[in-house]
Amino acid sequence: MTPSAASPGMKEYLDRLYDRYNRQRFVRPDPVQFLYRYKDMRDREIAGLIASSLAYGRVTQIIRSIASVLNRMQPSPFLFLSTASEDSLTETFSGFRHRFTDGRELTALLTGIKAIMARHGSLHRCFTGLLRSDDETFCTSLASFVEELKGSSGSAYNSLLPSPAKGSACKRLNLFLRWMVRSDAVDPGGWSGLSAAHLVVPLDTHMHRIGRDLGFTERKQADMKTAREITDCFKRIRPEDPVRYDFALTRLGIRSDVDPGKYPAVAPRAGAAEPLPA
Repeated sequence: MTPSAASPGMKEYLDRLYDRYNRQRFVRPDPVQFLYRYKDMRDREIAGLIASSLAYGRVTQIIRSIASVLNRMQPSPFLFLSTASEDSLTETFSGFRHRFTDGRELTALLTGIKAIMARHGSLHRCFTGLLRSDDETFCTSLASFVEELKGSSGSAYNSLLPSPAKGSACKRLNLFLRWMVRSDAVDPGGWSGLSAAHLVVPLDTHMHRIGRDLGFTERKQADMKTAREITDCFKRIRPEDPVRYDFALTRLGIRSDVDPGKYPAVAPRAGAAEPLPA
């Protein structure tokens, strides 16, 4: 039986999951695997933003699409974007498509990254410059970061750039922040000066169901309010690192070689929906 959200046994329950599954041997297939290619933080943060932005849909398609983009930017995404023009980016990725994301939207994202590099030197420097001392989470700075990425096309829709300011759970952008801020056996980290305590759970349909099963929320919408509610419950267990258990919990819905029977409350249900794109 799974302990309730208020039970002293909840931390022990989640720590067992973490100790068992938060290991690189369980990473594949997961988009974070692409970040291990890059030791230079300028490359890693660009690869991380691309990989997280495309992390929606079937996992095999996700991995294929990310590889398609990053392979064209080898050996260094930073150097590739530094020397690329908007016209060359448009040409390079004109035939790209990942579900409802097309080459135009991908080029807009890459152009936004390139502009931030020119203005701030790196994505990290840009993001840290948007932080406010009174913020409890990164939500406000993340919304400003999205506007920086959109640049002059800030009013244009882009499936790769949802915003928490509009209520989106921003699963993919919160996943990006998890990768860049945390550092353990799975998350490579590298963004110094940022506290993991400010992270928000990357919420998709699977994590939403887990949150409901664990008694962390009763909300039916997988939006930012629900993501914050679930995060707050994890904060009671790990105030310094509320998204610590995210990777381990989501293995139960992704990998075929993980035994969900040991943890029935968070086992995937038959016919589970695909992750939400936001």
